[in-house]
Amino acid sequence: MKSFITYDSQSDFSIHNIPFGVAILQDDSVVCVTRVGDTVIDLAYLYEKGYFDQFELEENLFEAFGLNEFISLGKEITVPFREYLQQLFLEDSELSKDEETQTEAFHFIDTVFMQLPVHIPNYTDFYSSIEHATNVGKMFRDPENALLPNWRHIPVGYHGRASSIVVSGTPIHRPSGQSKPKDSDVPVFGPSQRLDFELEVAFITNAYTELGETISTADAEDNIFGLVLFNDWSARDIQQWEYVPLGPFLAKNFGSSISPWIVTLEALAPFRTAGPKQEPEVFPYLQFEGNKNIDLKLQTTLKPESGVENVICNSNFKYMYWNMSQQLAHHTINGCNIEVGDMYASGTISGHTEDSFGSMLELTWGGTKPLTLSDGTERKFINDNDTVIMRGWCENGEIRVGFGEVEGKILPAKA
Repeated sequence: MKSFITYDSQSDFSIHNIPFGVAILQDDSVVCVTRVGDTVIDLAYLYEKGYFDQFELEENLFEAFGLNEFISLGKEITVPFREYLQQLFLEDSELSKDEETQTEAFHFIDTVFMQLPVHIPNYTDFYSSIEHATNVGKMFRDPENALLPNWRHIPVGYHGRASSIVVSGTPIHRPSGQSKPKDSDVPVFGPSQRLDFELEVAFITNAYTELGETISTADAEDNIFGLVLFNDWSARDIQQWEYVPLGPFLAKNFGSSISPWIVTLEALAPFRTAGPKQEPEVFPYLQFEGNKNIDLKLQTTLKPESGVENVICNSNFKYMYWNMSQQLAHHTINGCNIEVGDMYASGTISGHTEDSFGSMLELTWGGTKPLTLSDGTERKFINDNDTVIMRGWCENGEIRVGFGEVEGKILPAKA
């Protein structure tokens, strides 16, 4: 496939991608969009020009602050719609000859402001990387028995705070809370001194289910529209004090950052791969067929204020022990209902090597092995005015499909 829209060969947004997002245009209108290269395409305008008449949509779903209504149509509509967009952007297509529509509907990426792509009713964070769980267990529990007894039996997760998920580029204030220093018998209150990132990928659901309904691993992907990059900011000192017995609370709910473009499962299909062998054998409701993991390269950089980016982590989504189908099947096995736009994060994605660890907690081993940046400064955790940038992409021969980036700057704690 060759598009009439030109783009660099290393662009994440090739004709093979066709992601979906929401943008504020220069006239302050808010519309649903897609992207090829650095060109953002206004889907609401294409609707008004009749390009989507064949789908018999009752109204212009793309004049919206979120993609929820569009993705709720289900894959019987959204999959052929994406494929139609691909054809529309090819050489010699009807749109390639329609210069008037191109002038109105095409926008350079730097002239638009990307927004959260969906309204997020609910958010769940999993803990599905065996390498990450093992590293944390070695640091905080028992080096010889790092994993808790339940870890190889269930995709561990917890319910997070949806309202504090923000789009890439939104700054995050350092959180304050209680922590207990190692050399003290009593807790202290103040800004977190061990602020961290967590390199994650999140999937977004496209359906509503009723209380009592379950979703099998065989049907799970029919209920997953696509994926985003996810930075689950974490205050490790607050977390260590508060997490027993009910888990993270203030250490996590102050903010999470996502990339603005949803990349569909269909765009990622050429990059499927097998996941790690699961032992012991899982319960029947968690068993699945086929390759469910995705060979998605992930990179994290840290940029000090007025400094340059330093690559501090290279990981891969294929390392996940528990896959998305298992996560959704487990989430609903008790009858929990899901909603359109729900977000389900993978948990920190770490690999086998030290440079593939997906958090500062692991990269510096709890602060005992500081990272030295290119400017000579050291980091045990994230400093005020540091910016963390995550990128993700898949490559397979001449095909490249990526997510762009999710960026977040840490501001000082509010007084």
